[in-house]
Amino acid sequence: MVDREKEVIVTSDGGGGSGTAIIAVVLLIAVVVVLFLLFGRGLMGGDDTTDIKADIKVDTPKTN
Repeated sequence: MVDREKEVIVTSDGGGGSGTAIIAVVLLIAVVVVLFLLFGRGLMGGDDTTDIKADIKVDTPKTN
C-alpha cells in the first residue's frame, strides 16, 4: 500500500472575539459599580453634614 500524505490547511476569519469583548465590558462595569459603592457614597448624596456652633459676643462702645 502506498502511504499518502494529506496536508490540511486551517484558516480562520478572526471572528469569535466578540464574546470575550462582551465579558470584558461586563466585568469592567461590575468593577466600577463595586468601587463606587465602596468609596463614592459621599460624592453623590452630600450626606457629610458639618454643624458649627459659634457663640460670639461683641462689645461695642455706646454711641450718643
